[in-house]
Amino acid sequence: MKKYSIPILFSLAIAFQSCNDSFLDRLPTTDLNDGLYWNSEDDLKAYANGIYNQAGNNADYMFFLGFTNTAFGSATHAVVPIESQTDNHGSRASEHETFIRRAAGQQTVPSDAGQGGWLWPFLRVCNVMLANYQHVPIAESIKNQYAGEALFFRAWFYLDKVQNYGDVPYVSTPLNTDSPQLFDKRTPRKQVMDSVLRDINLAIEYLPTSWTNGAGRITKYTALALKSRLALYEGTYRKYHGLGDAENYLRESLDASEKLMASNVYKIYNTGKPKSDYRSLFINSELASNPEIIMARNYVKGILTHNMSGYVQTLNAGPTRDFVEDFLCIESDGSAKPIGLSSIYNDATIENVFNNRDARLAQIVLDPREEQAIFRSNVGYPRLLGMGGDISATGYHLIKYFDYDQRQLATNSDTDAPIFRYAEILLNYAEAKAELGSLSQTDLDRSINLLRDRAGMPKLQLNPPMDPKYAGEGISSNLVEIRRERRIELCYEQTRFQDLMRWKKGSYLAKKVLGIRFEDSDRNSPRFAKVSSSVKTVDVGGKKYIDVYAGSDFVNRVFDEDKYYLMPLPINVLSKNPALGQNPKW
Repeated sequence: MKKYSIPILFSLAIAFQSCNDSFLDRLPTTDLNDGLYWNSEDDLKAYANGIYNQAGNNADYMFFLGFTNTAFGSATHAVVPIESQTDNHGSRASEHETFIRRAAGQQTVPSDAGQGGWLWPFLRVCNVMLANYQHVPIAESIKNQYAGEALFFRAWFYLDKVQNYGDVPYVSTPLNTDSPQLFDKRTPRKQVMDSVLRDINLAIEYLPTSWTNGAGRITKYTALALKSRLALYEGTYRKYHGLGDAENYLRESLDASEKLMASNVYKIYNTGKPKSDYRSLFINSELASNPEIIMARNYVKGILTHNMSGYVQTLNAGPTRDFVEDFLCIESDGSAKPIGLSSIYNDATIENVFNNRDARLAQIVLDPREEQAIFRSNVGYPRLLGMGGDISATGYHLIKYFDYDQRQLATNSDTDAPIFRYAEILLNYAEAKAELGSLSQTDLDRSINLLRDRAGMPKLQLNPPMDPKYAGEGISSNLVEIRRERRIELCYEQTRFQDLMRWKKGSYLAKKVLGIRFEDSDRNSPRFAKVSSSVKTVDVGGKKYIDVYAGSDFVNRVFDEDKYYLMPLPINVLSKNPALGQNPKW
């Protein structure tokens, strides 16, 4: 079985100089585009290594980064702060404000490209390779493998750009500082994504299933995983935003997922320990040998490390009530039901919340009864503002990614960062099947139910009862449950925000962000005697819950359906090229 991780270090120095007169910010004026460099496979490999280096170490492209290669770089670029722009996570950490502001509908137009994410040098790095690799006098099949890597990264780059901006300039050749294309209009989204689909299909054709002496490199399977992801994204976005041609993308996603499933190379990691198997994926320093991992960012002590465990524990942030309540309850008859249909759910205390729930809940969020086992402390959790120690703005403490032994290493932590998991492929498969109207019980058993099996959960049956929480959403109960599984299984893995965007469910972000139930009697109890008066609550159906953003600029939340599905182009970008045009209502 082949496992792959992003290589740690690559050596290729490419000189870059600033270019201040085009939309392609910081274009290089010197490059390897003159034909003199491209003479051997070693040249191709060295250049491709440089692409990996840019992808893995440049914080301008945060969707590549894993945990980032700096200890507390996690604060601005890693999976936890990014979750602050979703309904899964509430944060009062000042370093998360960019994401909090976006979720609250208070994002402003950035002044320059660096602030807004309108950055393009990585694209040119890929295009230089694709414009020159054919010059190398070696077998076509060999040089195509390296071209496949550049195609893979270009497809991923453009997926990110389209997700954020919609129409974007599509450039497939290396431009110079005087290229007239620098001042063109944006390319229509459909044309861009059709080109992305061509790129990823060609990458799948070119890339090998494994490399000789190339551990950690992109493979055919990694490209299939990216195709599964990007085609599902575009298919559902087009469907729910009324853009047309959704079915083609959904079928392309399904095709990629089916090929990965049929390869029998990957499987769900399941050792028969439903209370720990899920969490072990995220506190593991040896993911390269894990059967579920298609691609991960590898960390090694003394070479490349991080401080993810320390960062997770010290956040003034945590999972939300809405997220926690989406986990199913295990009823007395052994069935699994949402809390709206459950006869046993009770949130009178935080401990009750964890009773008879999907086993993944206590592997993602701290059950206070497990404080000694997880944190090896007895200070008493949850910790709220005023109580000292590691506080949570919601009262729920995140433990996904936390490992006590790694915490003691501080900035020398070496747990690996999953980037593509087989679990996502199974979720993509089930969702595409449901969206195409062809979902069967067999499909559920070979996808969603493998994830439920790992957690010791009852199997999902076709056409389950509708969760009252989602009864007015206009989708089937099958899709409700598939989306629930996705929200839970892939939480804090940079998927939730774009899932809400593609499903056209940005309205979820306008809901008040709540934490644990916290009655007046709790405030006066010995357990919470030192809680700050700044911790406010709001009444919901006769019960009081922590109002996470009370007293802050983000308590009043809006989501403009005509505006917030796309980000604004930066001011200086438009001043240099007005032909690009601003996104609607910005």
